[in-house]
Amino acid sequence: MKKALKIIGYILATLLIIALLTYGYFYIKWMNTSKANLAQLGDPAPTLSISGHTYRDLNKNGQLDIYEDSRAPLQERVEDLLAQMTLEEKAGIMFITMMATSMDGELMEIPSLSNPISLAFGANSTMVVEKKMNHFNLLMTPSPDKLVKWHNNLQKLAERTRLGIPVTIASDPRHGTKQNIGAGITMKDFSQWPSPLGLAAIGDTAITREFGDIARQELLATGIRLTLSPMADLATEPRWARTDGTFGEDAYLSRAQTKAYVLGFQNGDELGPQSVACMTKHFSGGGPQKDGEDAHFDYGADQAYPGNNFDYHLIPFEGAFEANTAQIMPYYGIPVGQTSEEVAFAFNKEIITDLLRNKYNFDGVVCTDWGVISDQLMKPASAWGVENLTHAERVAKALEAGCDMIGGEEKPELVVEVVKNGSISETAIDVSIRRILRDKFKLGLFDNPYLPENSAKKVGTAEFRKKGRAAQRRAITLLKNENNILPLAADAKIYVQGLDKNAAAAFAKVVDSPAEADFIVLGLETPKGEPLSNAILENFFERGRLNFTKEEKADLIPLIEQKPTITVLTIGRPPIVPEINAKSKAVLADFYCEHEVIFEIIFGKYAPQGKLPLELPSSVEAVEGQKEDMPYDSKDPLYPFGHSLSYTSLLGEQIQ
Repeated sequence: MKKALKIIGYILATLLIIALLTYGYFYIKWMNTSKANLAQLGDPAPTLSISGHTYRDLNKNGQLDIYEDSRAPLQERVEDLLAQMTLEEKAGIMFITMMATSMDGELMEIPSLSNPISLAFGANSTMVVEKKMNHFNLLMTPSPDKLVKWHNNLQKLAERTRLGIPVTIASDPRHGTKQNIGAGITMKDFSQWPSPLGLAAIGDTAITREFGDIARQELLATGIRLTLSPMADLATEPRWARTDGTFGEDAYLSRAQTKAYVLGFQNGDELGPQSVACMTKHFSGGGPQKDGEDAHFDYGADQAYPGNNFDYHLIPFEGAFEANTAQIMPYYGIPVGQTSEEVAFAFNKEIITDLLRNKYNFDGVVCTDWGVISDQLMKPASAWGVENLTHAERVAKALEAGCDMIGGEEKPELVVEVVKNGSISETAIDVSIRRILRDKFKLGLFDNPYLPENSAKKVGTAEFRKKGRAAQRRAITLLKNENNILPLAADAKIYVQGLDKNAAAAFAKVVDSPAEADFIVLGLETPKGEPLSNAILENFFERGRLNFTKEEKADLIPLIEQKPTITVLTIGRPPIVPEINAKSKAVLADFYCEHEVIFEIIFGKYAPQGKLPLELPSSVEAVEGQKEDMPYDSKDPLYPFGHSLSYTSLLGEQIQ
């Protein structure tokens, strides 16, 4: 035994030494790369004055260039900077991808074992200096004060490049409670709000605009100037993994919510220094996925229109256009049968140029979804319909289709290649550069991209959290309340499963077994199927079945039958729960609200007010019988679109 332990010890020690030597090798390599990058930089831009006007001399030439002059007309500033840019600088500005942040606010030059996600990305200086990029999407981030520090350090780095073009920081939504690295990032320092489905359940555009306005202020305070949202897609196919990011399945409800969302984030219908620009997605509607499979992955490449209802999915985007959304992102899928060429949206000229540009007169930035050109760490390239093209040919096709930026890629050399080989003219890419620069100028980044050191104090204020909590309360929807079992009395003894027992304990006595309880409170999330590919990203998406298996129900139904049960359905996708619903005395729909809020509703501190923003199907057969592009066409739904109940006090007045 001792000999075996000794051998194991030797093996572990050897592996540790190898790991340390490997890290040491890369550490030295990263250090040398960083030094080489920083050596290419010039001095910081000096602040100069001319005739009483102060400006930042971004190109360090000692003169006031038009693009540096905040008094000059927007288009003149754009044209002046464009004329000074090299092809390589133009190519860099056309890409946006993820960038790692440090936990201490310094530049992320050396990947850290304490921040494993940094190992997947290059040094900050490599992106800005070597690749000449200045658009980045953040994933995991440090505390707000450290994020402010990192942001300012990154802007200082960008300021020292040849033309001093500032960085635009982007992010997926950060104000929900659900963590999904592929679609949304939870940041607990920010105020917490219900999912977009929850905002749709409230149905009040004033609340949605208020959410956008508060989220705008918190993002601004941390340097995030572009949100990869809202999703104007429709949840007409209940199995689709992105359902909880939509405003439901009704086009007109979604249109109103989308417009309010954009107006809140952009601080009105004109982009300005106090705006967070919106990249509304996914044109022309990513919801009608064949069999509900997601187009990130090859088995979900097709979008289906068996109801001939393509135009219905355009309606929510009209709300975004009315609000002057700054940017648009097309989805991954192929709109089968809708255009003469069966290629994905980003490569489809009839979708991007003919429909988006010409019919809707959209002249903002169009950015492809992430990873449509080359294979990524998280997934293979979603290059549907153009799999036979080289990376450079895919870039050329996306630009020719009408896209301006390539998302999730860091390959500016491909744009240089397609211009030099004549596939795309430099004049053509200049059109895109103008759109991209225009947003940067409108956001005020050229005049002052820096944040005050105390900027983070605006994040997660008591008032903002109070507003978010109030919205969560309004989102929760009462679906069933047999014999008016709700609200529960404060002296009730409850057994809790699937929800936070500590949150419940603030309202009632929580017991350890159903036998001791007066009531059971059961929290359930929508079921999901197993991944179908080896893509890492697929593990973050819910796909496949919506029903509970026989084995799962064999555990749940006997539990529900023991005592009167209040079932809380957290709806990412619409679950199939006829048996569970029948056995439960009350059923609530939750849209990723905090558990304390759920118990506030259960115990009558507030009454539920939400309305179901999509159908809950009654069977697997009903789901399979639906048409992917049609709203509310489920046969005999368990609960229809718009369903809601509430309860009253003994005096018959609405509980507030």
